[in-house]
Amino acid sequence: MSFEDFAVTRLPSLLRYAVVLTGDRHLAQDIVQEVLARAQVKWRRIRAADAPEAYVRRMLLNEYLSWRRSWTVRNVRPAGERLVDLGDARGGVDDHADGVAEVDALRSRLAGLPRKQRAVLVLRYYEQLPDDAIADLLGCSQATVRSHASRALSTLRLSSGRHRVQIHAGEK
Repeated sequence: MSFEDFAVTRLPSLLRYAVVLTGDRHLAQDIVQEVLARAQVKWRRIRAADAPEAYVRRMLLNEYLSWRRSWTVRNVRPAGERLVDLGDARGGVDDHADGVAEVDALRSRLAGLPRKQRAVLVLRYYEQLPDDAIADLLGCSQATVRSHASRALSTLRLSSGRHRVQIHAGEK
Protein backbone atom coordinates (compact mmCIF):
# COMPACT_ATOMS: atom_id res chain seq x y z
CA MET A 1 0.00 0.00 0.00
CA SER A 2 1.33 3.42 -0.90
CA PHE A 3 1.52 6.20 1.65
CA GLU A 4 -1.09 8.20 -0.27
CA ASP A 5 -3.55 5.28 -0.16
CA PHE A 6 -2.93 4.81 3.56
CA ALA A 7 -3.36 8.52 4.30
CA VAL A 8 -6.59 8.81 2.30
CA THR A 9 -8.23 5.72 3.78
CA ARG A 10 -7.09 6.10 7.41
CA LEU A 11 -7.19 9.89 7.84
CA PRO A 12 -10.74 10.06 9.28
CA SER A 13 -9.97 7.34 11.84
CA LEU A 14 -6.63 8.92 12.81
CA LEU A 15 -8.28 12.32 13.17
CA ARG A 16 -11.05 10.94 15.43
CA TYR A 17 -8.41 9.24 17.58
CA ALA A 18 -6.43 12.48 17.86
CA VAL A 19 -9.56 14.49 18.71
CA VAL A 20 -10.44 12.08 21.50
CA LEU A 21 -6.88 12.33 22.83
CA THR A 22 -6.61 16.11 22.65
CA GLY A 23 -10.21 17.22 23.04
CA ASP A 24 -9.50 19.92 20.46
CA ARG A 25 -10.20 19.49 16.75
CA HIS A 26 -7.61 22.05 15.62
CA LEU A 27 -4.86 20.67 17.81
CA ALA A 28 -5.77 17.15 16.63
CA GLN A 29 -5.45 18.27 13.00
CA ASP A 30 -2.04 19.79 13.75
CA ILE A 31 -0.84 16.61 15.43
CA VAL A 32 -2.14 14.34 12.65
CA GLN A 33 -0.55 16.58 10.02
CA GLU A 34 2.79 16.53 11.84
CA VAL A 35 2.71 12.76 12.30
CA LEU A 36 1.70 12.04 8.71
CA ALA A 37 4.50 14.28 7.44
CA ARG A 38 7.02 12.28 9.49
CA ALA A 39 5.38 8.98 8.52
CA GLN A 40 5.68 9.81 4.83
CA VAL A 41 9.44 10.16 5.17
CA LYS A 42 9.67 6.81 6.99
CA TRP A 43 6.94 5.06 5.00
CA ARG A 44 9.09 2.18 3.67
CA ARG A 45 10.00 1.15 7.21
CA ILE A 46 6.46 1.72 8.53
CA ARG A 47 4.88 -0.23 5.67
CA ALA A 48 7.19 -3.16 6.43
CA ALA A 49 5.94 -3.28 10.05
CA ASP A 50 3.35 -5.87 11.06
CA ALA A 51 0.66 -3.22 11.57
CA PRO A 52 1.35 0.14 9.88
CA GLU A 53 -1.78 1.76 11.32
CA ALA A 54 -0.84 0.73 14.86
CA TYR A 55 2.61 2.21 14.26
CA VAL A 56 1.12 5.53 13.12
CA ARG A 57 -1.34 5.56 16.03
CA ARG A 58 1.58 5.12 18.41
CA MET A 59 3.30 8.04 16.68
CA LEU A 60 0.13 10.08 17.31
CA LEU A 61 0.07 9.09 20.96
CA ASN A 62 3.73 10.01 21.41
CA GLU A 63 3.22 13.34 19.66
CA TYR A 64 0.24 14.11 21.90
CA LEU A 65 2.18 13.25 25.05
CA SER A 66 5.14 15.42 24.01
CA TRP A 67 3.22 18.31 22.46
CA ARG A 68 5.10 21.49 23.36
CA ARG A 69 2.70 24.22 22.32
CA SER A 70 0.85 26.11 25.00
CA TRP A 71 -2.51 24.51 25.73
CA THR A 72 -3.85 27.57 27.45
CA VAL A 73 -3.40 29.72 24.36
CA ARG A 74 -4.88 27.04 22.07
CA ASN A 75 -7.74 26.13 24.39
CA VAL A 76 -10.13 28.81 23.09
CA ARG A 77 -13.06 27.10 21.35
CA PRO A 78 -15.84 28.63 19.30
CA ALA A 79 -19.29 28.16 20.81
CA GLY A 80 -20.90 24.93 19.70
CA GLU A 81 -17.76 22.98 18.86
CA ARG A 82 -18.19 19.57 20.37
CA LEU A 83 -16.61 16.14 20.12
CA VAL A 84 -19.87 14.78 18.69
CA ASP A 85 -19.49 17.09 15.66
CA LEU A 86 -17.15 14.51 14.15
CA GLY A 87 -19.88 11.88 14.02
CA ASP A 88 -17.82 9.29 15.88
CA ALA A 89 -18.01 5.91 14.19
CA ARG A 90 -18.01 4.10 17.54
CA GLY A 91 -21.59 5.00 18.42
CA GLY A 92 -21.69 8.67 19.29
CA VAL A 93 -24.43 10.47 21.12
CA ASP A 94 -27.84 11.35 19.74
CA ASP A 95 -28.06 14.98 18.76
CA HIS A 96 -30.41 15.91 21.63
CA ALA A 97 -29.68 18.83 23.90
CA ASP A 98 -29.14 16.65 26.97
CA GLY A 99 -26.78 14.35 25.11
CA VAL A 100 -24.77 17.25 23.72
CA ALA A 101 -24.59 18.93 27.11
CA GLU A 102 -23.47 15.67 28.74
CA VAL A 103 -20.75 15.06 26.14
CA ASP A 104 -19.60 18.67 26.40
CA ALA A 105 -19.39 18.41 30.20
CA LEU A 106 -17.42 15.15 29.93
CA ARG A 107 -15.07 16.72 27.37
CA SER A 108 -14.45 19.61 29.72
CA ARG A 109 -13.73 17.29 32.63
CA LEU A 110 -11.40 15.16 30.46
CA ALA A 111 -9.53 18.29 29.39
CA GLY A 112 -8.69 18.93 33.04
CA LEU A 113 -6.87 15.61 33.42
CA PRO A 114 -3.09 15.31 33.11
CA ARG A 115 -2.02 14.04 29.67
CA LYS A 116 -0.97 10.53 30.71
CA GLN A 117 -4.19 9.97 32.67
CA ARG A 118 -6.23 11.16 29.72
CA ALA A 119 -4.20 8.96 27.34
CA VAL A 120 -4.79 5.91 29.55
CA LEU A 121 -8.57 6.51 29.53
CA VAL A 122 -8.64 7.02 25.76
CA LEU A 123 -6.57 3.91 25.13
CA ARG A 124 -8.61 1.83 27.57
CA TYR A 125 -12.15 2.96 26.74
CA TYR A 126 -11.97 4.41 23.22
CA GLU A 127 -9.33 2.12 21.70
CA GLN A 128 -10.40 -0.77 24.00
CA LEU A 129 -6.83 -1.85 24.68
CA PRO A 130 -5.85 -4.07 27.62
CA ASP A 131 -3.57 -2.71 30.34
CA ASP A 132 -0.50 -4.60 29.06
CA ALA A 133 -0.85 -3.03 25.61
CA ILE A 134 -1.34 0.42 27.14
CA ALA A 135 1.72 -0.07 29.34
CA ASP A 136 3.72 -1.06 26.28
CA LEU A 137 2.56 2.02 24.35
CA LEU A 138 3.31 4.40 27.23
CA GLY A 139 6.55 2.72 28.25
CA CYS A 140 5.48 2.09 31.84
CA SER A 141 4.31 -0.80 34.02
CA GLN A 142 0.77 -2.19 34.12
CA ALA A 143 0.52 -1.01 37.72
CA THR A 144 1.25 2.55 36.56
CA VAL A 145 -1.48 2.24 33.92
CA ARG A 146 -3.96 1.07 36.56
CA SER A 147 -2.86 3.90 38.86
CA HIS A 148 -3.34 6.51 36.12
CA ALA A 149 -6.78 5.06 35.29
CA SER A 150 -7.83 4.97 38.93
CA ARG A 151 -6.76 8.55 39.58
CA ALA A 152 -8.37 9.79 36.37
CA LEU A 153 -11.67 8.06 37.08
CA SER A 154 -11.63 9.33 40.66
CA THR A 155 -11.07 12.88 39.40
CA LEU A 156 -13.89 12.50 36.86
CA ARG A 157 -16.25 11.18 39.53
CA LEU A 158 -15.44 14.10 41.84
CA SER A 159 -15.90 16.66 39.08
CA SER A 160 -19.09 14.93 37.95
CA GLY A 161 -20.48 15.25 41.48
CA ARG A 162 -19.61 18.96 41.58
CA HIS A 163 -21.23 19.39 38.14
CA ARG A 164 -24.46 17.75 39.35
CA VAL A 165 -24.52 19.92 42.50
CA GLN A 166 -24.14 23.07 40.37
CA ILE A 167 -26.97 21.98 38.06
CA HIS A 168 -29.31 21.18 40.95
CA ALA A 169 -28.48 24.45 42.71
CA GLY A 170 -29.32 26.34 39.52
CA GLU A 171 -32.74 24.65 39.22
CA LYS A 172 -34.11 26.22 42.44
